[in-house]
Amino acid sequence: MRVALAQTDCVLGDVDANLETARAQLARAADQGADLVVFPELSLHGYHLGALTSDTSIAADDPRLLGLAPAGGPDVLVGFHEHTGLRAFNTSAHYSGGTLLHAHRKLYLPNYLAWEERKHVSPGQHLRAYDLPRGHGRAATLVCNDAWQPVLPWLAVQDGAEVLFVPANSAATLDPEAMDTGLYWDTLLAYTAKMLQCWVVFVNRVGNENGASFWGGSRVVDPRGTVVAQAPQWEPALVTVDLDVHEARRQRRAVPLVAEARLGLIDREVRRLIDEGGDS
Repeated sequence: MRVALAQTDCVLGDVDANLETARAQLARAADQGADLVVFPELSLHGYHLGALTSDTSIAADDPRLLGLAPAGGPDVLVGFHEHTGLRAFNTSAHYSGGTLLHAHRKLYLPNYLAWEERKHVSPGQHLRAYDLPRGHGRAATLVCNDAWQPVLPWLAVQDGAEVLFVPANSAATLDPEAMDTGLYWDTLLAYTAKMLQCWVVFVNRVGNENGASFWGGSRVVDPRGTVVAQAPQWEPALVTVDLDVHEARRQRRAVPLVAEARLGLIDREVRRLIDEGGDS
């Protein structure tokens, strides 16, 4: 499977302008034979939704989104502010052949320091792996902070995911001594790929928005934890790479780290923690 990492900037709240950027990248990726083009988190809206004076959210079945992946062209995984009537979500959705194949609504929403996602979107309620078209294996999406929750990548892999897509809006840390964001991602992505024996496709945005500087550094990490392709930092880029998706299966057969899930044990202990006052 040939995947293109579309490391883009965007215009806050200007969906039409951001769609034009997406279409231009899709055309370039199609010329390079890409099967799938992955965009950053909220690539059609921008991150700081609270700075907008009007609601620009869109539905997951918006014809403009369906039109990004017509029959015969590459699939697209794109991030947007999803409108559902009562609630809104931070969603990354996979479109294929003019249809919506899978949508993931961000589950863990940062609400500290400069990040105020819970004011503007609701958390998703489901995590599902899904089958990729054309026999390209099984995948799951984790939006940015989702990937920082150790249980979620593990659950996705137990649901059969061989590829984890991680669209992000990760900004440079204002205080690197407190948290070096880039170093955290370096460690996290390599660990997740190696210990869960899966491909990890991380696509981060670039540009400046509302005082935040997004650093890029998009990459693909193979099931051995090796970075096999990487975009530069701080500038837009389109990086295309071939994934042998089934390398995850071969690695899991050779060293079966994730085969023994003990789901009954996990279920019992989680229920105990809920009964003792944990989150439900």
